Amino acid sequence: MGNCTSTIPSNRLESTIPALATIPIETQPRAVGTALVRSKCRDGQTVLDDFRLSGSSRVLFPRGRSSLEAVLLNTSGGLTGGDQFDTEIVAGIKSQVTVTTQAAERAYRSIDRKPARVQTCLTVETGAKLNWLPQETIVFEGAHLDRSLDISLASGADFLMVEPMVFGRTAMGETIHNATLSDRITLRRDGRLLFADRVALSGDVQTHLDRPTIAGGARAMAALLYATPDAERFLAPLRDLLPSNCGVSLIRDGLIFARLLADDGHALRQTLIPALRLLRGGDLPRTWML
Repeated sequence: MGNCTSTIPSNRLESTIPALATIPIETQPRAVGTALVRSKCRDGQTVLDDFRLSGSSRVLFPRGRSSLEAVLLNTSGGLTGGDQFDTEIVAGIKSQVTVTTQAAERAYRSIDRKPARVQTCLTVETGAKLNWLPQETIVFEGAHLDRSLDISLASGADFLMVEPMVFGRTAMGETIHNATLSDRITLRRDGRLLFADRVALSGDVQTHLDRPTIAGGARAMAALLYATPDAERFLAPLRDLLPSNCGVSLIRDGLIFARLLADDGHALRQTLIPALRLLRGGDLPRTWML
């Protein structure tokens, strides 16, 4: 988008477009978006059952995939103060769905200190499988991000999740000294709480990340979660793939969790991609390879 500057004085602009005078600009979100994707199994194939969009949310469905693949897109170009995005994905009985993003999400400076709110609800019904594989969220200086991911699994459902996050772009010499992040992941099976992860960082984020008990100087991290009845068999192979600054545990029967750390986003991908291929049993969505 080019740089466009209005030559009309603000008082004349309001008189030309009267509605502008009545909008409290300080309360208006920059971007709002909602998306609903619901799948079902028909004749052994996964197809769309329901699909709705509004605002700045878009979803693409690449062709030529054996299962349903949905690619999320934020047309506003990033997240900043006052934004609100709500996404709901439902993998119907015996269906198989993979959800990813077209590119890395970016959390930009919040000028008015309001958070950008991102709320995602995932439901995986009996016999279904959902792969939640978004690309990185890049946190910029001054960002304020409030994000939640709620997962509901039925008996016999499989679920694979990754949530990668990068704090500044090292290639650009960026270091995050002022940002606020609240990130929450909650997983339940048949209504019973199985897993809850909470990350809260504020102020000089890099100083926090430099602490040995938090990230040991890493500028990129990822949460990796895999729920499947035979999860234990992946534990040893996954440990063999991960470097020493990453950890993985079978936190309960049928549930593996790993926390990955890396110096930057590129190094994080070098670890993540083999790990995800192992757990998924195949290649990642094409957007991960672009």
